[in-house]
Amino acid sequence: MDELSLIRRSQEGDWDAFRLLLEQHRHMLVRTAYLTTRDREAAQDVVQEALIQIWRSLPSYRPYGSFKAWMITILINQARRYYRRNRIETIPLEEVGEIWAISDNPENLAMQQDEAQRLRRALGLLSTDHREVLTLRYYADLSIPEIARALGCRQGTVKSRLNRAIGRLKDVFRDEHYLPGEVSHEL
Repeated sequence: MDELSLIRRSQEGDWDAFRLLLEQHRHMLVRTAYLTTRDREAAQDVVQEALIQIWRSLPSYRPYGSFKAWMITILINQARRYYRRNRIETIPLEEVGEIWAISDNPENLAMQQDEAQRLRRALGLLSTDHREVLTLRYYADLSIPEIARALGCRQGTVKSRLNRAIGRLKDVFRDEHYLPGEVSHEL
């Protein structure tokens, strides 16, 4: 069944259709929440609250844009509310390996986890605005217009934030010697 049919059935109160929609997008929502909050428990709380809000808001959803971007907008708003309530101060790094692709080869897995840990530390040094645009662009795989809609800002602002965030990451990697050479736009 296609996404639009699932959305329409969900809007009519069909819980099974909503569950199928969630199966299609849950991983992306969890990953985005985790990278935004930098804390596993906080990410779970944010996703749970976002899913409740998505369910409640579904009857008013109009399919004029990306459903994924609409859900991310709700998720980001929930993450911002969480920040205002809880002010996250630390960056837990012990769970980094769960976010990125896992390899069967222990040596490759160790290298992936090390690289992921370095990237997470670098992301933790960025402002919330910069971390959000990077997460939405490279991990949630949203387009510039979708990010602009999700964050409630102009496309030019998104492009500027992305450019500055990538520049800041390059500086962090060079200053801290996280990675040799340059960081590409292909994060």
